[in-house]
Amino acid sequence: MPRVALAQLAASPDREANLAVAIEAIHQAASSGAALICFPEMGFNPFFPQVRADPSFFDWAEPIPGPTTERLAEAARQSGIVVVANIFERASPGEYYDCSPVIDADGSLLGRTRMVHIAEAPLFNEKFYYRPGPGDFSVFPSKAGPLGVAICYDRHYPEQLRILALRGCQILLVPLAAISREQWPMFEMELQVASFQNQYFSVVVNRVGQEGGMEFIGRSFVTDPYGNVIARAADGTPDLLLVDLDLDEIERARRVIPHFRDRRSELYGAVTELQGPYRG
Repeated sequence: MPRVALAQLAASPDREANLAVAIEAIHQAASSGAALICFPEMGFNPFFPQVRADPSFFDWAEPIPGPTTERLAEAARQSGIVVVANIFERASPGEYYDCSPVIDADGSLLGRTRMVHIAEAPLFNEKFYYRPGPGDFSVFPSKAGPLGVAICYDRHYPEQLRILALRGCQILLVPLAAISREQWPMFEMELQVASFQNQYFSVVVNRVGQEGGMEFIGRSFVTDPYGNVIARAADGTPDLLLVDLDLDEIERARRVIPHFRDRRSELYGAVTELQGPYRG
């Protein structure tokens, strides 16, 4: 029964100080018995995508492995905890991603998930900064259990969440940067439905704090394989929420609500190309 830590943090303009706070959270979570810690989207930087098309922010990007992942890996190794972060990745000159490295409890880099669906909306000017990820939809066999990642906007696409389930995901991690209290009930409901349909745990980790024109609201939460919200973090303030996940509950849920047994996958290929204005 892994204990999961949701590191709901605020980011200051001091990026080095932000990383130091995150590393302290890793040690604190591990000392409280956590086997896994997840951080918010771009959790170690001010949320620069609210600024439209400023190329100077590309200087903040770094490779993976790189300086930040090396420090996170050392903290993971020292504390014996799985770390899922989110950083601005520089893959090659001119190639940048919103990326979540997955670091196992021994400090090894299991892999990375790059955000697939890139938002473009007021205060979320992400298409200038990020390329779409390749959509490999990896599930990582970590010490805390099989993990999948859907970064922020990706959570709105049920196809990605179902693929992760079919590939064995038991804990879905969603690093998030969200500001809307009006839409938050729907955001919770969305992950409740995904957890119920796919019968895994969902761990949603939001940032907090006032940054320019944005107020990140926190309210990180966890849902179980029946779609229930089983824990919530504070509204608007930093928090380190610890939640025990009984992974055996996934098997029990799938026995009594056999969504995967009753799938008709042989039928679905015929409708993948839609006839209408929104062609796949």
